[in-house]
Amino acid sequence: MSFRDNLLHLRGANNMTQEQLAMLLGVSRQSVAKWEAERSYPEMDKLLKMCEVFNCTLDDLVQGDLTDRPYASNSGSAASGWNKDLFGYDELMTTYASRLSNGVMAILFGVACMVFLFALSETTYHPAYLSENIAAALGLLCLFVGIAVLLSLLIPAVMSRSAFIKAHPYLENFYTKADIDQARKTFVVELIGGILCIFVGICFIIALSDTGLEEIIGLPVMLALIGIGVRFIVHGSLTLSRTNIDLYNETAAEILEAHEISNAAIPADQKTQLLSQSRTNKKISAICGTIMIIATVIALCMLLIPTMNGDVDYTKGSLALFWLPWPIGGLLCGIVSILMKGFSNED
Repeated sequence: MSFRDNLLHLRGANNMTQEQLAMLLGVSRQSVAKWEAERSYPEMDKLLKMCEVFNCTLDDLVQGDLTDRPYASNSGSAASGWNKDLFGYDELMTTYASRLSNGVMAILFGVACMVFLFALSETTYHPAYLSENIAAALGLLCLFVGIAVLLSLLIPAVMSRSAFIKAHPYLENFYTKADIDQARKTFVVELIGGILCIFVGICFIIALSDTGLEEIIGLPVMLALIGIGVRFIVHGSLTLSRTNIDLYNETAAEILEAHEISNAAIPADQKTQLLSQSRTNKKISAICGTIMIIATVIALCMLLIPTMNGDVDYTKGSLALFWLPWPIGGLLCGIVSILMKGFSNED
């Protein structure tokens, strides 16, 4: 019995498509097709991986006869058995959502603590009064701690996500309708909870307005509640977006280089689409880079030319608006990105 016959039978007995087997082995679907057509032969590491997948020995797979293995009685249920998270994507994205949302909350907590300490330095009658220097030092320390927590959570999460996308640029959708419905429910609950926290914080500071507690309690508590609310909203949004596998597959075009996409083990039509998106993204990056350079030149001219002429009044004229070209440039970049992606010839 030939390896080809064994492979065809085992794949059919397990109701596994060529794409699914290719994903498990880290090769392209075309490679599996060539093996089954006897136009090429898999390498040893792929053979060993196939033995793990089909629960057989190398001798049986290559030289034995495995065609006596029965087909699954329920093809639908068997097929769904391979329609699952093969590479730990869900765990990765769940961790990514938690780390990013917690990092955003941490930096807002740091700002809340900084505002509280600054308020103590201005409230001389309060028993916990701090001098301005001590309050400034402790307040900035709280801010830096919040930033450090954000970076310590965000950087590893982003690096892990980028590495995962490079290793697995294409995934088949394994989420069921029940999974997506559950993610939507979670998003709605966290969205409502986040908005409620923000409203409570606003109401709290309104209740303490025009009192001696507005700055020392009202503002810090409002910022803390906003941090909690933003955490819920960000976490719910990322939890829902992780179920959009099509969006994940498109993201590979933003991270992978063209040669990495060409060599990736992904379907041919998906590879063509990613290459097209990669070319569009490079054009967008070049145009947006040019726009921001021009914006920077304009801003520096607005700042330096009046200063060189002896005008040092930063409350009026171009000196007061020298920062304006940067946000305008950012908006133009957003417009360029939307137009180029929306009216791409390939799309």
